[in-house]
Amino acid sequence: MTHVLVTGAAGGIGGAIAEAFAERGAFLTLADRSADALEVTAARLGDRVAARAADLTDPGAPGALVEAAWAEHGPVDVLVNAAGVYPSLDMAEVGAADWDRLFAVNLRAPVLATAAYARLAIAAGRPGSVVNISSGSALRARPGGGPYASSKAALEMATRAAALEFGEHGVRVNAVSPGFVLVSSDCNPVSARYAEAIGANPLGRPGTPQDIARAVRWLAGPDASWITGEILRVDGGSSTGALHLPRIWERDDTRAVPPGAEPVAATTEGSLR
Repeated sequence: MTHVLVTGAAGGIGGAIAEAFAERGAFLTLADRSADALEVTAARLGDRVAARAADLTDPGAPGALVEAAWAEHGPVDVLVNAAGVYPSLDMAEVGAADWDRLFAVNLRAPVLATAAYARLAIAAGRPGSVVNISSGSALRARPGGGPYASSKAALEMATRAAALEFGEHGVRVNAVSPGFVLVSSDCNPVSARYAEAIGANPLGRPGTPQDIARAVRWLAGPDASWITGEILRVDGGSSTGALHLPRIWERDDTRAVPPGAEPVAATTEGSLR
């Protein structure tokens, strides 16, 4: 039976990830800061579940969590680092305490959990798989999200570095980068512009936690056994380009040119010359 450890398991995405692995008969060790919310998640997943409350802002908590899961329930086959925080912070206003908490949860915790997991797997001579949950914000910041974007960009580099170092031991390290995903926290009122942006991708809809969970399950499993160090963008194609921008010119129009210059007709392909 596959043993899967999921942090942030009481959250919308973390809970969906736990459910996806439970559907395949995995034994789950679930961790979250909120013991009450974690028990709700664990209760709906059957009897192959162990729940552990953990405050990942404590530097010793990530490693202790991995070691306890391994010791109490056997070797961990898959580690999913899904815990994260997303405060709205402007770059001019963010303080040292804000930076410390954000990076403690979004970067330090998954890095330390991965390190502890790799040490145990290597010592046992076992292959393993780590999947970190990143964000499309790692590629493009937005107002109020700069500190969060910074933490996720750092996590993606840490993912690649860990994959490079642990690969020879059979421990794969990858990340899944969600786009706009509707989770329970999004039920709070949001701006009209944000609501419109959620579905602005080539596939024309926001993501669901299940979209992310299925991608994580696949990336962690045997069908992806020759993949490591990759960041899988699960975002409806939103990271492929600027879908919301209009065409530079219309194909049947003369291109705009500076005063005094000769206009150049657009080709049927609309290519630049």
